[in-house]
Parts: sequence; C-alpha cells; structure tokens
Amino acid sequence: MKRVLWFDSIGGASGDMILSTLIDLGVRPSDLNEALATLGDFHIAIEARQHAAHGMHGSQISVHSHKHHEHHPAEPHRHAHHPPHRGLLEIQAMIEASSLPADVKKKSLTVFQRLAEAESRVHGKPPEEVHFHEVGALDAIADIVGACMGLHLLHIDHIGFSPLPQGHGTITCAHGIFPNPAPGTVELLKGFAVTHTDEPYELVTPTGAALLTTWSNLKSWPEGWIIKAVGHGFGQRTLNQRPNLLRGILLEAAPVKGNDPDLCLVLETNIDDTTPELVGSLVQKLMTVGAYDAFTSAIQMKKQRPATLLTVLCAPDLKPVMLDLIFTESTTFGVREHLTRRTMLERELATVNTVYGPIQIKIGRWHGSPVTASPEYEDCAKAAFAHHVPVRVVYESAQTEGRRLLG
Repeated sequence: MKRVLWFDSIGGASGDMILSTLIDLGVRPSDLNEALATLGDFHIAIEARQHAAHGMHGSQISVHSHKHHEHHPAEPHRHAHHPPHRGLLEIQAMIEASSLPADVKKKSLTVFQRLAEAESRVHGKPPEEVHFHEVGALDAIADIVGACMGLHLLHIDHIGFSPLPQGHGTITCAHGIFPNPAPGTVELLKGFAVTHTDEPYELVTPTGAALLTTWSNLKSWPEGWIIKAVGHGFGQRTLNQRPNLLRGILLEAAPVKGNDPDLCLVLETNIDDTTPELVGSLVQKLMTVGAYDAFTSAIQMKKQRPATLLTVLCAPDLKPVMLDLIFTESTTFGVREHLTRRTMLERELATVNTVYGPIQIKIGRWHGSPVTASPEYEDCAKAAFAHHVPVRVVYESAQTEGRRLLG
C-alpha cells in the first residue's frame, strides 16, 4: 500500500518540529536513537514528551548530544550557545560511514547537499567550503538524519506540504543580523508557495525548508486518498498569535469501490527524446508491477517530429506505482490520465492435446457461453522448440483443437 505524508504548517517548520511530528505519528524515539548511534564518536539522544498549546496536543522533542569522551551531555539543543561548525565533506563522511539504511543515507546526503548549495549562493563560495554553523551542530544533524530515518520507519512514498508561513523583521545568527526569513531559507523555498504572518520570529528554519523541499514530490493534496493518522509536532518558541505547530497527515490510497474489476485507469504520455530500447524496458517493467496492459503507438508531434505514445492500463490504486516508473524510467515531463470502464469476457483455462503435446488454451465466455479460444503463446513456443517446428504451426494446431471446445 502506497503512503502519502502531507504537512500543514501552522506555526512554521524546523527540523525538530518535523521530527516531533513523525514521532507523534508513531515513530519510536528508541528506534531513532539506535540509528543515530551509528553516526560516529558521538552520543545523540532524542527525548520526546507530550505537549499542549492553544487547545492542541502533540509531541515536542529535545536532542542531547556530546562526544563519547565527555562526562556529561550538553544541554538540550535549542539552548546550546556555541554549536560546533562542520562542513559538507565532514558531514557526508559521517553519514556514509554509518550503518543507516541506504535510502536514509541518500535522503540525508541530498538534504545536506541542498543546504550547502543554498548557503553557497548566499555567501558566494563553493558548497564544499560552506560551514553550516547552527546546522552543523550534532543536534541539527540529528534532526535531519533522524527525520529521514522517521520517513523510512513510516514507509512513506510521497510527500507534500501546504504554503509555509513566513515571519518578519530580523534574525540574529552566526553571520550577524539577517532579514527574516534567513537568506538560506529563501533560497531553499524558491519555487514553493509561502504566506506572510505578523509573527516577528523565524518560523521556517533552513533545516526545515531543506527537509520539506528535498522530500516533496507532490504539488497538491492527493485527491481520493484516505486519512489514516494525524500527528502534531510543536516547536520550542511560544508565538504571539498561533500555536507553534506543524501537522502531519498520513494518507493511504482509497480501495476501489466494491473492488470493481471493470474500473480501469488509463495513463498516457508522449515520449520523443529517448531510445526505443528504454521505452521497451519501461513497458516490460510496467507489466511486471501489475499493469493490465502497456503498449506504444507511433505518433507525429508538432513540426512533424516523430514520437512514441505510451499507454498504460491499470487498476486505479496502482497509479502511484505506475507514475513512479514512468517518471523515473522515461524522459517525459507529464502524464495524462482518465478513468474508464471495460467490459471483459469471463475467462477460464483449459488444456488441449495436439501432435506437439498439451497446450493451454484461454477460453472467453459471454453470458456463460464460450465464444473465443486463444492458445497460450509460451506453451506454443516451448513445444515448437522441442519439435523443431515454427511457433505458428503449433499455434494453429492448438487453435484448431481449441475451436472444438466452442461447440
């Protein structure tokens, strides 16, 4: 079952708010701490507690971190005064050397890479030379890696979020006094919708922006999906006019009503800049994961450019699986879709005896009476190979025997 996680930001989005939301959805802090323990010569512990504000109830976390040779943990991470500075290469090496699941490593590395690229554009230096300052502290590393691990534990496939609220005024950080939101956050939010608020605080942090924008692969609420769970994650600050709250809504695909086998989803896309071999491979993979049918047609696009029309027929609940394959295995930028109905013959399998051995036949019935019989190709091919005759000869022999079943 494919799962969607949709974030509604009421009071903003930070690394600890995202992690708190995932914990409120059911991720156990002990599982996160076990994963974070593999990051290196550090102790990182996530402590979760219940929290309530403005009539809302949810989870709030603190992160305690220190090197193993230290005798006592640092204060919770939102109160640390001088977090250590770390660069991209150091953090990448830390994650690569860990025993985190492969997809968690990949997501975590991508988030830090996007953070480095955003900061490099702000400060005018290569990403490898960027020092993350606040983001480089162990507690912030725990937020990012822990949040990516939380997605893994919840088996999330697709992620989206509503427009993020922005505060106003200025903020103070390691580089000095900056406009609110921070320049790095603005870089990360390019291409995403935001809303303005009267709160004079930093509502969306670079860590929060990096996590959500890196994860996001949905631009709008997925219609027709069912809400399975809701989680609330609270930040550390008390805002003036709203709860400092991030809501996560977990959704799953709605079952087809009545498990209607006649309802069919049609996906279509035009492909004009890839090789036929790659299209053929995609068609095979679509059939392997459950498409009713997948086929191609030769078409002419604008300026009479030759192209291929890919058509996929599948059960509606397989849409996310099919789209994943189409977008990752082809060069298309969009897919058309519509629901339709199909009328099918009742089907049954029978075996006929031919001079080349037994061949399985697919029989189609209409209103209970057999109207068509079709030999199974794979059986015909095997028999033809064994008897050193053309497949057509075996096929026609089986077809003749199959007609006898039609009366």
